[in-house]
Amino acid sequence: MSHTPHELAEEFPDKADLMSQLKQSDAHFARLSDAYHEVNRAVHRAETNVEPMEELAEVDLRKKRAALKDEIWGILAKA
Repeated sequence: MSHTPHELAEEFPDKADLMSQLKQSDAHFARLSDAYHEVNRAVHRAETNVEPMEELAEVDLRKKRAALKDEIWGILAKA
């Protein structure tokens, strides 16, 4: 388990400019990005025991984060 935040700019460093543009021009992408950041922060808080939670809940959050990341990547790959 990593205690490193998985920020989108770190996950896709070569797509940082594109992500910034899409956040401004694509409402769906902006919602996905916001949802990813919200879930990512919750996972990070759980991993660092700032806001501990049951293991299954943390696993579910990680799965949700991965699904959002996959959907975001799908949009970035097509743009």
